[in-house]
Amino acid sequence: MKRHGIVKAAGLYFALVFGAGFVLGAIRVLWLVPAVGTRMAELFEMPVMLAVSILSARWVTQYVQVPPTAPSRIGMGGIALAMVLALDFTVILWIRGLSFRQYVEAFDPVAGTAYFVMLGLFALMPWFVAYATRSKGCPERLS
Repeated sequence: MKRHGIVKAAGLYFALVFGAGFVLGAIRVLWLVPAVGTRMAELFEMPVMLAVSILSARWVTQYVQVPPTAPSRIGMGGIALAMVLALDFTVILWIRGLSFRQYVEAFDPVAGTAYFVMLGLFALMPWFVAYATRSKGCPERLS
């Protein structure tokens, strides 16, 4: 697959997960935080975002026909992660009026750690879904 195909897949994957995160973030802030607090609201959101990442990675890799090779899938996830971080470190910080240091210091120790683990899972999810497909006896192989 050509590089632009991997970039296209990464952009689509990013858009789907970011879009879901945007909607879930609004629900979290408006309804969950007042009911259960910030930490619990963020932790409640994470399994849903994990499911969104899994479903999005599966659908995008099939739709764009990303080869089930480690370089292709990890490249797709890495580019999507770079898009998330670029958005977080530019637009989001600007909208919230925070410096990078303030942004990092604002993370709850528990929910913040879980968030960074989720970012890693988000980046690796396209590869994980290829591996899961292969484990089920599908003819695709990872190299």
